[in-house]
Amino acid sequence: MQAYEKSIEGNLEPLQERQDAAPLPLITLICCVATIGGFLFGFDSGVINGTVTGLQQAFHSDTAGTGFNVASMLLGCAAGAFFAGRLADLWGRKTLLLIAAVLFVVSAWGSGIATGSVEFVFYRILGGLAVGAASVMSPAYISEIAPAALRGRLTTINQIAIIFGLFAAFVSNYWLAQAAGSAVNDWWLGYTAWRWMFWIEIAPAMLFFCTLLLIPESPRYLVLSRQTEKARAVLSKLYGKAAAAGKLESIRQSTVSNRRPRLSDLLESNGGGVGKVRKIVWVGIGLATFQQLVGINVVFYYGAVLWQAVGFSEADALLINIISGGVSIAACLITMTLIDRIGRKPLLLAGSIGMAVTLGLVAFAFAGATVDANGKLHLSQSMGLLALIAANVYVFFFNGSWGPAMWTLLGEMFPNQIRGSGLAVSGLSQWVANFGITMTFPIMLTGIGLAGAYGIYTLFALLSIVFVVYLVQETKGLELEEIRG
Repeated sequence: MQAYEKSIEGNLEPLQERQDAAPLPLITLICCVATIGGFLFGFDSGVINGTVTGLQQAFHSDTAGTGFNVASMLLGCAAGAFFAGRLADLWGRKTLLLIAAVLFVVSAWGSGIATGSVEFVFYRILGGLAVGAASVMSPAYISEIAPAALRGRLTTINQIAIIFGLFAAFVSNYWLAQAAGSAVNDWWLGYTAWRWMFWIEIAPAMLFFCTLLLIPESPRYLVLSRQTEKARAVLSKLYGKAAAAGKLESIRQSTVSNRRPRLSDLLESNGGGVGKVRKIVWVGIGLATFQQLVGINVVFYYGAVLWQAVGFSEADALLINIISGGVSIAACLITMTLIDRIGRKPLLLAGSIGMAVTLGLVAFAFAGATVDANGKLHLSQSMGLLALIAANVYVFFFNGSWGPAMWTLLGEMFPNQIRGSGLAVSGLSQWVANFGITMTFPIMLTGIGLAGAYGIYTLFALLSIVFVVYLVQETKGLELEEIRG
């Protein structure tokens, strides 16, 4: 413990020395602007939860059609994450976040005015491009701005923002449904409540765009793009002039000075040519994929449908979503105090074990459900209570571990030269897995049932334990330039 305290003191000393030049509140404020992208990521992902019934009625869609309407955004997310990671090396982290902000506004407006599935899917894919870009660029930007000793905590704020966005979407959906009597009823100006659920997002999206104009570009991008003097100016503002020179040289030494980053950097150098994909890239893909294979977004996207399927009313189901959102925020706040103390890997391991146990309990509870003449599931009071408690404890474990720690690791585990490309490939994998889980849940619901679906998610949670133990490396306290991949 004493060794740890000395280590932290050593990490914080340089920060304390430069307080006169650039107080930590300035860095924190800059990072908080980037986390508005996380808030919109969460809001845009969660808002669909309360609109499923409205979409079914407005567009006359069947189960498969509804599943695609819900999951369509994820196609844009996959593309947005991949191209944002690549384009960020060409245009800059801040530029990609500005583009994402514009897409959030357009998508929110268009999703609400859509009159058919094709039009709705188009606008949701635009929103997906924004979510995908924000999902990789917000944590990457924060990692490239934040001091090493506080990087985990500041990046975790982004996950809190994601969950707060989800929570805000759930509260907004619940309030609008209550005010109108139902999500499918008319509310204000003659438009149905589910359309207003999308339009609420326009306000924070505009705030995101305006505040992004006030923050600097990532100094590490500026070095990669050979804008040395601009990088020096940003580093001086963030860390003070005395530290800026050393920081600048350290960043320059960690990059290939004669060219910009490219996708082929993800391959190992093999003599004069290139070899296989670097191990760190596979680890990034594994982290991104396992985060989705444990089924967390089934709770976020289909929470209302899921709880109604086992006998809860629409109002009760939306209220349960709000409770889950509150549990998620509490878990993230706890993680924010721990991630720079105990590290990323222990959090992931604890989360995997906790999720495996709680998902198994949810599957067990749903296995005892009965089906009535109308095809609706019913749980006994005891099994319903078990499912409700276990599901919320599962959400707690996820958001206390894989939720923030995965994004933190992805933002910092790749060396400077391959960070954009590594995030592109990992982000693509994350959203493809998300799309697969989201699209298959309605099919599994009518096929193998809730118990079977949650049994599969339990299996992936167990496999993630092995993955963390043998493949994930700790990055706590390391400067980004010390991470070699």
